[in-house]
Amino acid sequence: MVKVKKTNEKKTDEQKTDLMALLLKKEKTIPSLQKGNKFKAKIVSISKKRVLFDVGAKAYAVLGRIEQKEIIPLLSYLKPGQEIEVTVVSPESKDGFPVVSLRSFLNDGRWEILKNKKEKEEEIEVLGGEYGKGGLYVDFLGIRGVIPKIQLTDQYIHQPEKLTGQKIKVKILEVDKEKNRLVVSQKAAKLKITQKELKKKFDAIEVNRKYQARVISVSDFGVFCEIDGVEGLIHISEISWEKVTNPADYVKVGEKIDVLVIEKNVKDLKLNLSLKRLTPDPWENFEKKYPKDKEIEGVVVRKEKYGYFVRLEPGIEGLIHSSKIKDKNEVQVGKKIKVYVERVNLKNRRLSLILPQKEIPVTYR
Repeated sequence: MVKVKKTNEKKTDEQKTDLMALLLKKEKTIPSLQKGNKFKAKIVSISKKRVLFDVGAKAYAVLGRIEQKEIIPLLSYLKPGQEIEVTVVSPESKDGFPVVSLRSFLNDGRWEILKNKKEKEEEIEVLGGEYGKGGLYVDFLGIRGVIPKIQLTDQYIHQPEKLTGQKIKVKILEVDKEKNRLVVSQKAAKLKITQKELKKKFDAIEVNRKYQARVISVSDFGVFCEIDGVEGLIHISEISWEKVTNPADYVKVGEKIDVLVIEKNVKDLKLNLSLKRLTPDPWENFEKKYPKDKEIEGVVVRKEKYGYFVRLEPGIEGLIHSSKIKDKNEVQVGKKIKVYVERVNLKNRRLSLILPQKEIPVTYR
């Protein structure tokens, strides 16, 4: 008979003490399943029918039925092994499972997803809505955002309404939960533009330097352009030295124009541009060109309640106050007339004009 040598199955007192300490430590790390308690739990499995969590208990915890329906649109952003904050709803349901809530994730998780996607420069899918002044409005899991017109691809920039009701792949430009602000770009997703590449192009552009820009769109308040893929705006006040009422009268969509970079917005990587500063300021040397004792010819351009405005040249208009007009037939919109400079305020670019006097004043000596 072969004798088998018995191993010593008894542990030393020191080993027993270590094992007991380990068990006690593990017990302390198991979160309490009292109702209302919050803690991190690991997702074990996830589907449209059920989400299971490892909460350190004998049985896995399950997501409540109401939230199970709410979580369906977010399932693609969750995965097994991911840790997420849960709140205990019930220590044990009828089926024997603890029930937990993802309410904090449902409320804030969508913004966290957007924040993470922006940091990683990953694409998201949004649903196109109506088109307005700000651009094409979109929806991401109930969060309303916008694709500025300049951030649409060339295919849709002139027909953005075609994207209404369509799923659109975009990249995130701005996301701010506090301001409830989400700005995305279809162009960046389509052209695979990264923020690193965009910033490199932005940094290469210099203030007070002339560049060639492509006109993307025209709005009531200005002209949107791009310089080497960097977005810029020519505000209506920077289009011409003269008063501008319709920016579309000065540029056409798609044309290339020379512009001056007057400011860089480092936070948004956008440019403020100017057309008018590439031409001489008509107010420079005004007093030499238009002395008070010189008769000047101008054109009456518009009538206001307090008088008529006369254009001496593009960018310079002066007012003839109604109290200085004796014969209304002398001053009519579109008519060329002779005037004199009465007062000029170069700082505020204001000019008062008077008509030539036909009679010698009684005070004249």
